Amino acid sequence: MRWNRWIYVSVRRGARYTPDATSPCFFISIVASQSYTEKFVRIAPQTSFRYLQEADKVGVQNMAERHFFTLQELQLVSDMALDRARWKAESVVEAWGGMNTGSNRVRAKKEMISMLKKQHEKLREGIRSYENFALTDKPKTIKPVLQTEVRRELGLGRCPVASEKTRCCNLLTLDAVQKCGFDCSYCSIQSFYHGNKVTFDENFAEKLAKLELDPSQTYHIGTGQSSDSLMWGNHQGVLEALSEFAQKNPNVILELKTKSKNISWLLENDYPKNIICTWSLNPQTVIDFEEHLTASLEQRIHSAEKIAAKGRLIGFHFHPIMMYEGWQKAYSEICADIVSRFSADQVALVSMGTLTFTKSVMKTIRQRPFASKILQMPMEEIAGKFSYPLPDKLDMFGTVYQALGEWNQKVFFYLCMEAQSLWEPVFGYEFETNIDLENAMKTAYFEKIHSLA
Repeated sequence: MRWNRWIYVSVRRGARYTPDATSPCFFISIVASQSYTEKFVRIAPQTSFRYLQEADKVGVQNMAERHFFTLQELQLVSDMALDRARWKAESVVEAWGGMNTGSNRVRAKKEMISMLKKQHEKLREGIRSYENFALTDKPKTIKPVLQTEVRRELGLGRCPVASEKTRCCNLLTLDAVQKCGFDCSYCSIQSFYHGNKVTFDENFAEKLAKLELDPSQTYHIGTGQSSDSLMWGNHQGVLEALSEFAQKNPNVILELKTKSKNISWLLENDYPKNIICTWSLNPQTVIDFEEHLTASLEQRIHSAEKIAAKGRLIGFHFHPIMMYEGWQKAYSEICADIVSRFSADQVALVSMGTLTFTKSVMKTIRQRPFASKILQMPMEEIAGKFSYPLPDKLDMFGTVYQALGEWNQKVFFYLCMEAQSLWEPVFGYEFETNIDLENAMKTAYFEKIHSLA
């Protein structure tokens, strides 16, 4: 009985006793190892292990089989392995191999996973650097396949991320197109649409023309939620239909949000003044490494100049602002550039926001097989989502707002999907409710629209 008990302890608790080939423990260890291998084959497909590169797969599997990883432990270590591969940091296998916590495998596993997590958080806490981050790691261009389909509904609804837990403008979204042809590493569209098929509603113009709105109400509608608003131009008559809709409904503010330079249809046609084209701006470093296939920073700003010269309102979204080595200087330079090239009368809005992830979006980002530092950031969980800590956000938003000081009282500024507690420190004022923000925004936009010559 004592011998059998010692065998059990040796196998289950990793005692220091090392059996030789004639020992009963040796044979039981083999059985236990074979049993775990069967378990590994069963649990691995349920985790992100399947997305690892081959070298990491071999190393992580060896770690798992030696230390009998649970499904949750395998998921955690695989996620960290994927992150480190995307960040071009020391691999999990290398980090694990450099640890030494003794020969007790059960205790060693817990200590080593704990040490690995601490290392991982340190990698997040440092300011990310894109130095030596090769542009060859961008995803390959996959030509989108444009198709049409008949949809029953128009696709008009509330912003899908609207929440009372953050200050939100209650934007209405209109799905004119589904799926984007750009490939931004942080984009949540990846989690909703897969493959390279871009879908246009065959009856979009007809349904939009039949939409009846309350003439006593004002509406703010954006088309940049499920795809880029301008990259497709007037394909399938989308911009023409939107223009006719805005002309018919002067109580609507129609916002076209983009990272594109495709403005030819807008320049060639006399579209109504209640359509506002807005560009998302980021330093060229971020565009190069994280906003793949999009227009350059200069192309975006130059496109905005052409629209403003046409006598139409434009706007800018500093969203998402990202912290990386040299970020303050880079964003301040963008602000100085646009202040020098646009008058406040031409600009309806400036929004600010930063990276905010759900678990499903982070899972999708990790699965994508190209280098990205987008998840290499300090994170706090707020209302079920993960984002920068509030002090970092205060630093980012304050930097941009101060750099745009000439516009502070002349352009409508707002924080997109951010905590109410940030408004007063950044702007010196805040809105008590989402409806208050919504009403103030609409009023400011319409004042600019009506002031156009």
